[in-house]
Amino acid sequence: MKTLDAIAALIPTLAGRISAGAGASDVQAVVERLADDAAVAALEEISENVRLLDQLRLIVTGVIAGRSTREAGHGGLAQSRGYPSAVSLVQQVTGVTKTEAARQVRVGEALLDDAPVDDVEAGGLPAEQAASVAWRQVLRDGLRSGAVTSAQFDAIRRGLGDPPEGAEEAWVQAAGQLIEEAGRRTVEELAAAARTVRDLLDPDGAEARFLARYEKRAFRTWFDQDGMRRASIAFDDEGGAYLDTIFTAALRPRRGGPRFVDPTEKTSAAELVADPRTNDQLSYDLLLDLIRTGALADPTAVFGTRQAGLRLVQQIADGAPNRVAVTEDGLHTVPAAVAERRICDTGTIPVTVDACGNPLDVGRESRLFTPKQRIGLAVRDGGCRWNGCDRPASYCEAHHIDEWARDDGRTDIDRGTLLCRFHHMQLHHGRWQITRDGKDDFVLHHPDRERSVLHPRLPLRYAWGDIDPPPKRFHPAA
Repeated sequence: MKTLDAIAALIPTLAGRISAGAGASDVQAVVERLADDAAVAALEEISENVRLLDQLRLIVTGVIAGRSTREAGHGGLAQSRGYPSAVSLVQQVTGVTKTEAARQVRVGEALLDDAPVDDVEAGGLPAEQAASVAWRQVLRDGLRSGAVTSAQFDAIRRGLGDPPEGAEEAWVQAAGQLIEEAGRRTVEELAAAARTVRDLLDPDGAEARFLARYEKRAFRTWFDQDGMRRASIAFDDEGGAYLDTIFTAALRPRRGGPRFVDPTEKTSAAELVADPRTNDQLSYDLLLDLIRTGALADPTAVFGTRQAGLRLVQQIADGAPNRVAVTEDGLHTVPAAVAERRICDTGTIPVTVDACGNPLDVGRESRLFTPKQRIGLAVRDGGCRWNGCDRPASYCEAHHIDEWARDDGRTDIDRGTLLCRFHHMQLHHGRWQITRDGKDDFVLHHPDRERSVLHPRLPLRYAWGDIDPPPKRFHPAA
């Protein structure tokens, strides 16, 4: 087994400074005597050796994984040694977590799973397969050259995912750009950037992924062994981003300090900073406040002087909006349908920018239903207008049946209707449409051209006498 002095011989800054047979405490004493520049140099040299060893480990891990496939059965390399998979073997040998072992196997397989670069350059592969291999080869070259670490490699590869047919060249360019950014970005930033680039290049796939995550949304509670109720939440993209804005607005004085808030907020900000509760406890209390007060909450009572809200940014060029929007905070991508649906409820702030994205002009045009109009919608519709839905008016959003962002739709009761969040999302993402001729019934148009009338709630039809004869409970008193 190599001793610390033998390993130190591979590090120029430490070579000759550590005597034979030195222990960890001896090495620590030597390092503590290093000047600042020498300490940094030693870290750089160690990191380079670790990088090279990590590459070698990944290659070996990839080979082991290739010999431990499920198809190999009990005769596989890992299985024959009593491990159910290559991940379990790597975890045991290296002492890392299962998650890290899985990452090492994943990257190791990625290094070996495609045709050699010589085959690509020599034209030994069909054009489509060569294009598919090319962008991964860019990543492999980046890892082997040291431009990206194995963690960065994995973040970019998983973030980009496989390109749709015909977009392989764009993926090559995207991988190259992300590799160039790797030296000044964290792994988390690279992963987020890769996902954003993927969604911008593949808006159809972006919407499919958005809806897939939306289907995974979940909330459950349970009691632990001490009788304490606990909860687990899986957020969809929009819901998670919206909640982030709420807690960011409420806790920003705590996170950034009073110096980052408006002068009028300094007193309340200072009180929040001095509050003995932890951030997690404050978040919990805020969540309970939101649940208790619900839609009738006084914004100043919950958020201070500024109410939280999710702001989306969507590019519009030559009158056509981009098919992907991003959140202002975090730059998380969402399909254009999300922006269209939120426009119905919150309006927009048009911003004119130059070719570099510099704002030239900022205006505001409000397209919101007023509180009185929303009351009128509730009185007329009684809740979600979608056939078969039982959501009450308080659960609903006001939908403009005319897309005002494109068609200069009017914000009035005649051209609006109530939809619950689920059906509002269904309408925009599913390419449905609602129309109305004057004051006739609203008509829902299915994507396959089928039509159905959206009737108001049956009790309301009774109340307004839309039945003959009227139901018994509405007969005039004798």
